Amino acid sequence: MGYYLANQRHPRLFTKKQFFNQLVTLYGRKPVLEVLNDHRLAIYRVHLAESNKTQGIINEIITQAQQRCIDIVYHSRQALSRISKNSKQDQGVCVDVLCPQHKSYQSFLASHTIGNNKPVRLIALDRITNPQNLGMIIRSVCAGRIDGLLLPEKGCAKIDALVVKASAGTLFKVSLLHCQQLVNALKDCQHYGAKVYGLSSHAKQSISDKSNDLFIIYVLGNETEGMSQEVRKACDELVHIPMNNGVESLNVAVTASLLAFKDILA
Repeated sequence: MGYYLANQRHPRLFTKKQFFNQLVTLYGRKPVLEVLNDHRLAIYRVHLAESNKTQGIINEIITQAQQRCIDIVYHSRQALSRISKNSKQDQGVCVDVLCPQHKSYQSFLASHTIGNNKPVRLIALDRITNPQNLGMIIRSVCAGRIDGLLLPEKGCAKIDALVVKASAGTLFKVSLLHCQQLVNALKDCQHYGAKVYGLSSHAKQSISDKSNDLFIIYVLGNETEGMSQEVRKACDELVHIPMNNGVESLNVAVTASLLAFKDILA
C-alpha cells in the first residue's frame, strides 16, 4: 500500500514505513495553528478531540485545514492522547507534518555512496533531554556542513513545540535520521566505514587532529552526565575541543555548532 499527500500540488508516493518516519506530530492549539498558517509545510492530517468547542482558535484551525483541503479526524480525548503522547498539554489538538528529510539511518546509508571521496559528517545524540538544546542543535546541523542528525527514539527529548521554536523552524527541513538504539546504529555505520568520535572533556586526543576521515560521526552526550558507558565503548576514539582559561566544557548546543561549522571554517 502507498501513501499520498492528497492536498499537495505534486503528490509523492511513500511506503508505509517511509511515510511514518517522515511524520512529525505536534500538539497544542497555537503551535498547530502556526503550522497550518505556514503554506510551505506539507500537512498530512489534523486531529481534534470531539469535546472541543467549535469557537475561537479551534474554529480558526478548522477553517485553515478546510481551506487547505487537509483531512480533519475527530477522536475521543483518550484516543487523541495516544496520538499526542501528552494528554496534559495537547489541548485537544494535534497535527501531522510531513518532513521529507526525516528518515531511518538505514535509508541514509543505503542512499549515500560511502567512499567516493565526498566527506560524510553526522552528529549523534545520546540522551539529550533539554528540548531547547535539541532545537538549537537541529538549527546548527541544518545551517552547517553536517549531513544528518542521528536521533534515538528513546532517551532524548521528544519533538514538540519547544523544539520547533528553538530550531527556528529548521526542524522541518533538517536531515533527521531515526534509530531505535544509538549503539546499534553506530555499529552499523562503522560497518560502512564510519569513524565514531565521542566528545569528552577528559579525552586526550584533540578533535582538530581528526578531520581526514571520509565518514565521521561525532557523538554528543547528556548535558550533565555525558555519554553512557555503552555509547562510550562503541566510539572508536574520544576527543576533546581545546579550550583556554581552565574552561572544561561547553553547552552541548554550542559544541554542536562548533562541529557543524568545523569544516567550513577550517
